[in-house]
Amino acid sequence: MSERQSRKPAAFDLHEPDVVMTTEPDSAAVPVPVEMPIPVRRRRWRWGAVFWSAAGGLVLLGLGLAVTSLVEGLFARVPWLGSFALVLAVLAVLALLAIFTREVLGLARLATVETLRRRADAVLTSDDRAEGASLVRDLMTLTQRTPQLARSRARLQGHLGDIIDGADLVRLAERELMAPLDDEARRLVAASARRVSVVTAVSPRAVVDMLFVFINAVGLVRRLAVLYGGRPGTLGLIRLVRHVVSHLALTGGIAATDSLIQQVIGHGLAAKLSARLGEGMLNGLLTARLGLAAIEVTRPLPFSALRRPALNDLVSSMLRVAEKQNEANVSERPPVP
Repeated sequence: MSERQSRKPAAFDLHEPDVVMTTEPDSAAVPVPVEMPIPVRRRRWRWGAVFWSAAGGLVLLGLGLAVTSLVEGLFARVPWLGSFALVLAVLAVLALLAIFTREVLGLARLATVETLRRRADAVLTSDDRAEGASLVRDLMTLTQRTPQLARSRARLQGHLGDIIDGADLVRLAERELMAPLDDEARRLVAASARRVSVVTAVSPRAVVDMLFVFINAVGLVRRLAVLYGGRPGTLGLIRLVRHVVSHLALTGGIAATDSLIQQVIGHGLAAKLSARLGEGMLNGLLTARLGLAAIEVTRPLPFSALRRPALNDLVSSMLRVAEKQNEANVSERPPVP
């Protein structure tokens, strides 16, 4: 392979006919590609919502007419019974209004938590100090009913006047306000997972197992939402459970749980535990994964300064409970003659 010959420097006369000059095009004259705007998808008319709204209105009108007819009939027969029925109807309407108000407030609190999380993501990206300070104030208002965070709120209030970047201010708020709540959330998830693993291991019926796991999972999601300031009602809890399941599906939480279970079983757990205890531990791991997903959904700040809780942190405690339960079952067996 021949080496490339080096060229000696030479001088040229610009007026010679053999010299051709090339110029770079002006950057202002170069056409700049313009991105086409993304068309906004219009929301279609939801006939299902119209149907259910109309059907609900008809049902309420029918109930109102039925109650009115009942009260009028009782007044015509026995006046004091009509008065008693009228009082009951008024109490029922007041209770319905109270329930409706509670559900609306619960949905509003969940929307506030979701808005705070989106704003925190934006501040961590833009590092806007003014928006970060506003976010921290709103977060302190959200956690106002949590007495164990009073000292953390006081320290955080003292830092709002300091010259701190927006992202660092959000991380400081996460360390001050979210760290105690995260510890309590891990404790709740671990306790719920251990409870499910023990109860489903000794339960004689699969239907009882499914019912207990479902009730325990819904209760865990509600407790975590209350811990982080959500306090949802019935409709809010349904929406929250749907978000948790969607988060599990998007992040591949079920697949991660399956791989962890395979690793645990591969380390000899199947040889130490009975079949029922193995099923109980499987249910406990799934409950723990659901609880970790619920922490992600109900937490008003994303994980930035603090470590995200992992499923491996809960496996050791569950293994100890399972092994103790297995030893207790072995000790209770009658000796083989």
